[in-house]
Amino acid sequence: MPPSPLTHPLTVAVTAAVRPLPPYGPTVTFIRRRNESTLSWLQSSLKARRLPVIHDYLSPTPYHLLRLSLADFLPSLPLGNATPPDLPSIDSPKSMPQGCHLVYFAPQIPESLLLPDGTDPLQSPGAPWVRRLWAGGSVKWNSDPARTLRFCGQRAVCIESITDVVMKGKGEAEKVFVTIERRMGEVEEGAAEEDVRRRLSGEAAAVVEKRIIAFMRERTAGQAAAAAEAQGKVLKPAPHSPTFTHTLHPSVALLFRFSALTFNAHKIHLDTTFCRSKEGHRNLLVHGPLQLVLLLLLLRKAPGVCDVPDATITEIEYKNLSPLYAEEPLKICGRATSAKGMYELWAETPAGGYAVKATARVGKWGDVKEQPIQTDR
Repeated sequence: MPPSPLTHPLTVAVTAAVRPLPPYGPTVTFIRRRNESTLSWLQSSLKARRLPVIHDYLSPTPYHLLRLSLADFLPSLPLGNATPPDLPSIDSPKSMPQGCHLVYFAPQIPESLLLPDGTDPLQSPGAPWVRRLWAGGSVKWNSDPARTLRFCGQRAVCIESITDVVMKGKGEAEKVFVTIERRMGEVEEGAAEEDVRRRLSGEAAAVVEKRIIAFMRERTAGQAAAAAEAQGKVLKPAPHSPTFTHTLHPSVALLFRFSALTFNAHKIHLDTTFCRSKEGHRNLLVHGPLQLVLLLLLLRKAPGVCDVPDATITEIEYKNLSPLYAEEPLKICGRATSAKGMYELWAETPAGGYAVKATARVGKWGDVKEQPIQTDR
């Protein structure tokens, strides 16, 4: 007999994740338990959450639809074709290109459990931090060819956990940064959850991703209207010029398609009125993961980077610094650094400032002795 909706494991997990905590004093905040600070309470409660396992099948269809969605925006790259690309066959499965995992392993929860802004509640710290933005992250790909994700129709799994919680700012500018680790790999049908969690906690994972989400306080209507009209601070890129670059104008339709591919109902990508009246943005926001896909695609297709024998992107770290909006020019750039196999990647706002800043490594298949990327963040 199936569990009732009130006792289903997913319902229990989501309810625990978003259960409100009582306020104290004149402001809405979390109660201090045993004299713990708000941060230590957030860290202990969020990191203790056992997030549901996400299963998927490695069909080439989501990847194919992603290519179709991007083809018209990247005519100068090999992805763009005069005719639409063919659906890849699973009879001769190929490895999943870097970044394409972002259209797999979507949160699998019903609409009734979404938050009012359409987001997944599982990583949310709850009120008063009810707005969110993608703040950055990292991805590492297993360079062992036997451990990559392939378009073979195989069952696969993503194990999520909250690994860090940081607070920055004061008062209305206070933010909570939540780091989520996602470990992905192929699994056999019927594999026990604990066995899968144990196996992917080691070197068996095909992809290990960390994503950082910034949670912010709600804005009043006046604050949102003022922010939507304000000109944001321009973070100028470094003085060096890119060696490969491309400019595109993300359309509303592209944002809708990417939202659909990622099962993402966040209203900042879909509802212009919500963006302006609730969040303080002048238009629909380009997804953080879509920006990452574009940067990785630019690097993969740059001459002399991944078109040499056995070359593959093995790692990227990035930080989102400024919003990018629909129907505005988005310039993606890259250049090789003085270090072997290392590349700087970035995206620019229409004003020429940094929107995303990244460092990526290109190595060889089978090279598992690489050192971690060193950054100044």
